[in-house]
Amino acid sequence: MEKLTYASWVEMNIDFLIDDQSKGALNVLRWAYDEYNDELVYACSFGVEGIVMLDLISQMKPTAKVVFLDTELHFQETYALIDEVKQRYPQLVIEMKKPALTVEEQAEKYGDKLWERQPNRCCYMRKVVPLREALGDATAWLSGLRREQSPSRSQTNFINKDETFESIKICPLIHWTWTDIWNYVEKYQLPYNPLHDQGFPSIGCVPCTFPGDTATGSREGRWANQTKTECGLHEN
Repeated sequence: MEKLTYASWVEMNIDFLIDDQSKGALNVLRWAYDEYNDELVYACSFGVEGIVMLDLISQMKPTAKVVFLDTELHFQETYALIDEVKQRYPQLVIEMKKPALTVEEQAEKYGDKLWERQPNRCCYMRKVVPLREALGDATAWLSGLRREQSPSRSQTNFINKDETFESIKICPLIHWTWTDIWNYVEKYQLPYNPLHDQGFPSIGCVPCTFPGDTATGSREGRWANQTKTECGLHEN
């Protein structure tokens, strides 16, 4: 396929890319790494979509750059999974990106349990700012967003202009269903977070993650009892 620029890609009807078994994901990843190479970063949360993304990415670029936003509030199961992934894909360059303040320092400055009182502010300091720093040398970044996950993600395209990070956000899995994800995991015997088997379709920080809809993999278990549905990484 002829190498496409961002502008020409947006102007084209890209549905012709989704007729392969990966629903376009491998084609999009191939194009993305051809286009951006080392200037492309994958921001991985290590949920089950992230595991599928890592396996697909490893087929296109085994030495790909991956960043995990280590808020220091994740489940121990998540950290254990990351160690397992590092063993399975030893060439991947996985950065554990931490925020400027530790949880204790944040409590001293802003009060204890900021995530309960001002969740947007907590996410901004512990996720948005660290990702902006991690993307400092990147031209584009990858995300495992799926249209099925929530109304706010239902219009996500393969390639998106990202105003938040002044970048290009590439989302190869937009057409995958929750069933597609798990079929892939089972087919290739991929490791995954055991919390998924305990009713958690979407897994983030311990204080803000609750059981949700395991039938579709929606994000209703995140920030339960609040109007908040996104951490701020995917607001546009």
